[in-house]
Amino acid sequence: MTSQEANQRLAGDLKEVVSDAEDLLKATAGEAGEKVKEVRSRLARALESAKATYERVQDKTVQAAKATDHAIREHPYESIGIAFGVGLLIGVLVGRR
Repeated sequence: MTSQEANQRLAGDLKEVVSDAEDLLKATAGEAGEKVKEVRSRLARALESAKATYERVQDKTVQAAKATDHAIREHPYESIGIAFGVGLLIGVLVGRR
């Protein structure tokens, strides 16, 4: 798994957690009690933190994709050569088994 794929997966997971937390906040909106209020407050803070983290991860993923695209466009033949070499190496290693 590449770092870009990992970032995309993390961003998706964070988005799902944020959605679930928002649903939980909505579901407990009518609940009274000091303990519930405290938990809702902590959850709201955690939710804001998760949203900020999601945005940072998403921005980093976009920047990484743009950097990769730029590098490949800047050096197309080198990129093809590297891809060929890696494919050949994997083929040799798999063929030995």
